Amino acid sequence: MISYNTKDWFTFIFKFHKADTFRTLIPIMLAIGVYSGLVGWLEVQYWQLADTSYIKNITIMHGMLGFVISLLLVFRTNTAYDRWWEGRKMWGALVNNSRNFAIKLNAMLKDEKDHAYFRKMIPAYASVLHAHLSNADTSQQLFDDVDLEIDHHKHKPNQVAKMIFRKINDLYESKKITGDQLIVLNAEIQSFTDICGACERIKNTPIPYSYSAFIKKFIFFYVMTLPFGYAFSLGYYVVPVVVFIFYVLASLELIAEEIEDPFGGDANDLPTLKIATNIKKHVEELL
Repeated sequence: MISYNTKDWFTFIFKFHKADTFRTLIPIMLAIGVYSGLVGWLEVQYWQLADTSYIKNITIMHGMLGFVISLLLVFRTNTAYDRWWEGRKMWGALVNNSRNFAIKLNAMLKDEKDHAYFRKMIPAYASVLHAHLSNADTSQQLFDDVDLEIDHHKHKPNQVAKMIFRKINDLYESKKITGDQLIVLNAEIQSFTDICGACERIKNTPIPYSYSAFIKKFIFFYVMTLPFGYAFSLGYYVVPVVVFIFYVLASLELIAEEIEDPFGGDANDLPTLKIATNIKKHVEELL
């Protein structure tokens, strides 16, 4: 995720970051510019359609369709941002639950060896969840005094949660914690699995294909017909105008596509690795 100063306007305007949609759209923007110039030349110089009524009708059509496409893109962007923000809330809950889990264990357990075990395992869940959601390989992770081997053919966060709960159950059987304390700690472990399931739901449920394909087709045909309606009134200035309109519309769709899966490695995705590192820092302070 990119860290930036929200009040620095000039940096936003004149700096093109590698995550900016402008770089991605340059090839198709050039193609649309050539296409718009060709249509403008044919319409003004060759076909000479200035006095035909269909030019005015196309302009009116673009005005109506522009309102419709703006509503679609607003809905599309809001839906994608909702997924991004829900993912952030889930990882915020993981931070708080990890802290609460560590605080309760610190009060309940007196043995330093038990503290050391959970000092490694609680941050391990966040790290493995980060790798699980970003499809990274976490087949084996080694710690100072905990050998954590994970079968990458199985569900990795579940394996870590199973190890944690097995340790909690061993503590109960060895009379180091009471039954009431077992119930309290079980709720914290369950919250980890609930958060994992919510993140998997976000990652594995993209926007319906038909809806995404319709928006792309709508943008394409809308932009492709713009030169026919505005070439005569704008002349060859229709080229930069059409290219800019396409840039705005296509950029909104690209941004929505990027943030609707907030657990990847894109520049605008959630900083899950940094959050996992912070969880490790906080747990080590508490245990």
